Amino acid sequence: MTVNTRASAKGGSKTVLRALMASCFALTLAGCYQTEVAEREYPTDYRQRHPIVLREGAQNVDILLGRNRGGLTASQRADVVSFAQAWRKESGSGIIIEVPKGGPTDHAASDATREIRSIFAAVGVPSNAVYARSYRPPKTSLASIRLNYTKLIAEAGPCGEWPKDLGPSWDSGYTSNQPYWNFGCAVQRNLAAMVDNPADLVQPRGEAPAYAPRRSVVLDKWRKGENPSGTYSGYNTGKISDLGK
Repeated sequence: MTVNTRASAKGGSKTVLRALMASCFALTLAGCYQTEVAEREYPTDYRQRHPIVLREGAQNVDILLGRNRGGLTASQRADVVSFAQAWRKESGSGIIIEVPKGGPTDHAASDATREIRSIFAAVGVPSNAVYARSYRPPKTSLASIRLNYTKLIAEAGPCGEWPKDLGPSWDSGYTSNQPYWNFGCAVQRNLAAMVDNPADLVQPRGEAPAYAPRRSVVLDKWRKGENPSGTYSGYNTGKISDLGK
């Protein structure tokens, strides 16, 4: 009985040892694979490591409703006006109005939706570009009218990835004076967030025709041998200091 126990214990230890060796071998292969991928996909130019990508995204505004209130508040009207003005500038689709239905705010939602449509018409949004649909709001949250449309979005990243060490290591990349992977990611991400029209990152806009009246004045002065530059006066009338004179 003692011999069998020792034999089983010995066999169990061998099994555990084999499992540990297999795990270490798998981790080693995984580390080699990640290193090879990082070395193979490591361009020097930060614009290739962190390219700015264009995609379609949603612009959303929630108009919270109350039970005993009809219409919109002053701040909500300002939100709707700003939303409509942004739609005229950057929209890629029509406007969808999601109206809550089946709760105590049905009357307030109806009044608010009517006012939202009137604001859209005043800003210049055509009626055929607005589509309304209803939804059942959850009982655990406030009901709101959801306004949304799709637009073009530029983004880069994600940042904060460090596939290689920055300090001394046996990696050949440390001695080759190459930029680290995360270098330039924040610049690309900020540029994508600040650009006014993401389509400008792909192609230039069409040129507008030259202003003919001003061009005629400049050419006439050049023909007469006069200075074609303009004369600007009164630009310093608002100064309250004589510093620099």
